[in-house]
Amino acid sequence: MADQPLTQVLILLLASVGVVAMARRLGLPAILGYLFVGLAVGPHALAVVGESDGTHLLADIGVVFLLFTLGLEFSWPRMLAMRREVFGLGLLQVSATALAFAALGIIAGIDWMPALVAGGAVAMSSTAIIIRQLTEQSEVNRTHGRTALSVLLFQDLAFVPLLAVATALASGSLNGQLDAGTALRALALAALSLVAVFAIGRFLLRPLLVEITRSRLRELFTLTVLLLVLASGWITQAAGLSMALGGFLSGMMLAESEYRHQVESVIRPFRELLLGLFFISVGMLLDLHLLVSEFWFISVLVLVVTLLKVATTSLVTRAFVSTHFKALRTGMVLGGGGEFGVALLTVLLPTQVLPPGLAQVLLVTLVITMVIAPFGIRYNKTIARFLLREQGPPQRASEREAEATLAVAAREHVILCGFGRVGQNIARVLQSQGFEYIAIDLDLARVRPARLAGEPVVYGDCSDEDVLLSCGLRTASAVVISFAEPAVSVGIVRAVRALRADVPVLVRTADDVGIAELTAVGATEIVPETFEASLMLVSQVLMLLQVPVSKVVRTIGDIRSHRYATLRTVIHREGEDPLATDDDRHERLATVVLPPRAWAVGRPLTEVRARGCEVAFTAIRRNGVTGREPDKTMLLREGDVLVLFGLPAALEHAESVLLAG
Repeated sequence: MADQPLTQVLILLLASVGVVAMARRLGLPAILGYLFVGLAVGPHALAVVGESDGTHLLADIGVVFLLFTLGLEFSWPRMLAMRREVFGLGLLQVSATALAFAALGIIAGIDWMPALVAGGAVAMSSTAIIIRQLTEQSEVNRTHGRTALSVLLFQDLAFVPLLAVATALASGSLNGQLDAGTALRALALAALSLVAVFAIGRFLLRPLLVEITRSRLRELFTLTVLLLVLASGWITQAAGLSMALGGFLSGMMLAESEYRHQVESVIRPFRELLLGLFFISVGMLLDLHLLVSEFWFISVLVLVVTLLKVATTSLVTRAFVSTHFKALRTGMVLGGGGEFGVALLTVLLPTQVLPPGLAQVLLVTLVITMVIAPFGIRYNKTIARFLLREQGPPQRASEREAEATLAVAAREHVILCGFGRVGQNIARVLQSQGFEYIAIDLDLARVRPARLAGEPVVYGDCSDEDVLLSCGLRTASAVVISFAEPAVSVGIVRAVRALRADVPVLVRTADDVGIAELTAVGATEIVPETFEASLMLVSQVLMLLQVPVSKVVRTIGDIRSHRYATLRTVIHREGEDPLATDDDRHERLATVVLPPRAWAVGRPLTEVRARGCEVAFTAIRRNGVTGREPDKTMLLREGDVLVLFGLPAALEHAESVLLAG
């Protein structure tokens, strides 16, 4: 077994790269790759890497980062709109599942208190696995995704009393009696920690971020975000709550600020790396020797746990959703075990509270349900249709969207490389003039809401020849590259010219950097946005000075024909980044899904606007159909996807109004 931390890290990285790449090639979730790595190199298999407190801490921090980014998408108004699901459905799911398994434990001869804790451990589901898998499948905002998320949030809260009882049982201080004073003190401390997180987020965080952004130091902004995430987790952990809950609450606080998108981009690399370590640590818990010796018993136990948990969760969910189909999909999503359940059993494992060997068998069972959970989540729709004997629509919404995109690719259209601020502006003008387009972008955080809004946006690398061909380069009437980085644009132009030499290629640049190289590789037109803004101002100044219009047009044309040579000598302020932009001053596109009991459900757009929403409602998507420029008197419905356009602060305010009024 490798003892040096650096050696262990290198082994884990090497194994992860190979296994996760293979999982992706086979079309399997990356989570399974990480779990297999932990199983293979862990102490119960090859024993190359051992468990350590440092490894577990990094894994827990990965889950904190995951919940933090989830909180960024789950603002306080959305929490209020879904309070019935969180505290109603969540309480029912945890109580019903825990009592069902506790009853089985009592029948098997276990005392009622340990049986209840074991039942609570089985009731827990893995937040990390579920959110990661639902995000990959773009199902977080679907009905079953929202209800599952509500249950997961309540499970985080329910973990606190369950952990207190488990700890008391393990120490021998409970003896079948609950200490009311100790329980009240624990609850009071937990409540104070929640108030502390909310107070820091509401009164200290925003002014602090304002000062930091004024400094324009990106590394300082990154350090502040990391400090916020870890401090929130530390506060809730010190109060006996989970670190993940602190991360989620701090994310919710930032969700109502204009810094949400920048924070998410900063935190993403840390989250992905540490989250992979979490899944590896879960795989290390799987004892292969016990699995072999108790194979049939564990197999039956896995089947019983999964089926009973899915059935119980589906039954209690039915009262909160409109169909059996949605309830069963929610049950499928929550059917696996969770990291909190593993933590509860780990507390009981060294004691004799449970019969000898049962805690270890139950621990292995929960880990196996976590390993197979991604399959149940991925195919939850197919399995639910099969069990209910229902015939769904011939195609999924994603498949219909893909077919519509392919249909556009077969006709005359424009290919937009990049769907950021500039790309979206171009798309809106093209649509207003009756031209079709297909956009390509590598930023999933931008592609997902655009697809949700019904836009023909494809996830892919614009410099990949296969992607360009699939987007209809052969039939395209023009290619527009809206990326500001010249190096990226050069690669795209080369790929386009390798496939088609006659199509016009227009390239946007931020400055004059790369103009010569872009011209050499075959760009038809290059538009430096800084120079074009200068030319617009120059033309206005000359006309105000009574210069004839013909001379103004000729002057501007000469500057353009000489590739802006007159404008290229610019003196920058020392230390200034000429390419730096302030995203908070730029309008952007955003989507808001109306959950059940959102304030705006059943109300017209005029009433929403009357609450001070300074955004444009560009479209509403209902039942897979997108309506542009919606009528102001249209009544909003549950499940509507509203497409908004405006400044970040205005978008946050509009979302708060739509969800909470």
